[in-house]
Amino acid sequence: MTASLSDRLDTLNRRLRTAAPADAATLVAVSKTQPAAAVAEAYALGQRVFGENYVQEALAKMRELRDRCPDIQWHLIGPLQSNKCREVAEHFDWLQTLDRAKLIALLARYRPEALPPLQVLIQVNIDDEDSKSGCTPAEVAELARAIAAQPRLRLRGLMSIPKPWPELEQRRASFAQLRQLFDQLQRDFPDIDTLSMGMSEDFELALEQGATMVRVGSALFGARQKPGG
Repeated sequence: MTASLSDRLDTLNRRLRTAAPADAATLVAVSKTQPAAAVAEAYALGQRVFGENYVQEALAKMRELRDRCPDIQWHLIGPLQSNKCREVAEHFDWLQTLDRAKLIALLARYRPEALPPLQVLIQVNIDDEDSKSGCTPAEVAELARAIAAQPRLRLRGLMSIPKPWPELEQRRASFAQLRQLFDQLQRDFPDIDTLSMGMSEDFELALEQGATMVRVGSALFGARQKPGG
């Protein structure tokens, strides 16, 4: 028998509590390609933080769920193109994938005064993969200073999608490297508090290395649905 969404969410929350101190880690439910009905079901079960990869798909869900799920926290976890900065600044709560300086002024310009500052993570390409978005570790400090200079943005920390090494020790090394980079950054920016790393297959390993936020899709929602746009 296939486990229900309720069962899978309960299991994930138990695993999070086992792997990290109470309330030390945030579960981001990766709802990309899932229908709005699945988001609403997870919301009814108590989940409030959701991650989307595609701006247009996310905006459609926001419109559909605005009245039913008023306090969802929406995170963009996919690559951001400059022509989408206005929509992200106006509608998302968090951007986890800032990776270049040209986006910073655009996001700050378009973030409405009526909203709290946009919460921002710098995405780091920790394993230097050609296929992955993200800045280099050497670029983090300069990006952090530029974000911190914008009152409509709030620097919260780092995010990464390490290479899916088959050996767990290699994954552990990537997570540890990102944690070291986070610790270095925190010396200059003591208020940062978020290290987003780890997904369905390795989030417990990421928590062991200091993750404070994990992004879980398939372990919660099951197999991905066909993309809707």
